[in-house]
Amino acid sequence: MSGKRTAWAGILLRRAVQIVALGLLVGTVCFFMARSLPGDMATRIAAGRYGYDLVSNAAADAVRIELGLDRPLWLALLQWWGEIARLDLGTSLVTGNSVWSEVVHQLGATIDLAVASLAVAVVVGLPLGTWSGLHAGGCIDRLTLALAVVLRAVPPFLLAVLLMVLVAVRLGALPVAGDHHVGSVLLPALTLGLGLAAGLARVTRAAMREAAASPSFEFARTKGLSDRQALVRHGLRQAAAPVVAYLGVHAVFLVEGAVVVETLFAWPGIGHALVHAVFGRDVPMIQGAALCMGLLFVVFNLLVDAGCLALDPRRRRGEAA
Repeated sequence: MSGKRTAWAGILLRRAVQIVALGLLVGTVCFFMARSLPGDMATRIAAGRYGYDLVSNAAADAVRIELGLDRPLWLALLQWWGEIARLDLGTSLVTGNSVWSEVVHQLGATIDLAVASLAVAVVVGLPLGTWSGLHAGGCIDRLTLALAVVLRAVPPFLLAVLLMVLVAVRLGALPVAGDHHVGSVLLPALTLGLGLAAGLARVTRAAMREAAASPSFEFARTKGLSDRQALVRHGLRQAAAPVVAYLGVHAVFLVEGAVVVETLFAWPGIGHALVHAVFGRDVPMIQGAALCMGLLFVVFNLLVDAGCLALDPRRRRGEAA
């Protein structure tokens, strides 16, 4: 029990250090990138508030004075560091709302999309990978390999357009974009999930082949267990550790792809909000959205560490040592 607590303490300490370092790094980089974009920042913010047709030099000057955009860059950066130390992300320069309230609402939509995408990957990738691993060289195995190569090679934006044209426009089965329909999440989830399912199928195949060739699996069969019983009792748990680790490493695929996919499908998540914040030069929203996307990656890795620790007792002994 003490070894398990020590392992958990080590994992939580590493992730806490990552969160602090990530917050400072992401926020600082976004700050300088937003300030270095071409064009007048005050004019873009005023356009986001009042509309491009009503923007004037007077309105831009008023925004510049109100937000202190004429202050030295280093002073604005120090102020933001102080706010982030107090867990204060500030207010949106365009809407005037709290960044926390904006981000929490959008984060829920992104998590819904990520969970749906993971469900697609698991439902599609795990059965194909398990079957391919137990029947290596068969028709399903060769077909899975071909599909994995194609799906991993197709960029998410191209796959999104193909799904829009085929499923939404030609068949009319699902809405093209937005979140006003119960099935609106399916197309973006398929766009993100199919690419992840392709790699998951190959990793599951390799893990199942290794598990089926292991001494524990062979010993279970010599005890009189059928192949199915040996697979359920011994093979699946042994093969689960590399599969869970793969999902955690490639969870960044969901975070990165969310920026493109949410924008294409007008899904009201963090990625969509980040794109609009960049266009509006809304620096607090850019920093808040980017920070939350980075934290999502850390949380995914923490969940994967927890899963691998529960599946593989050897990791608990290694962490304790």
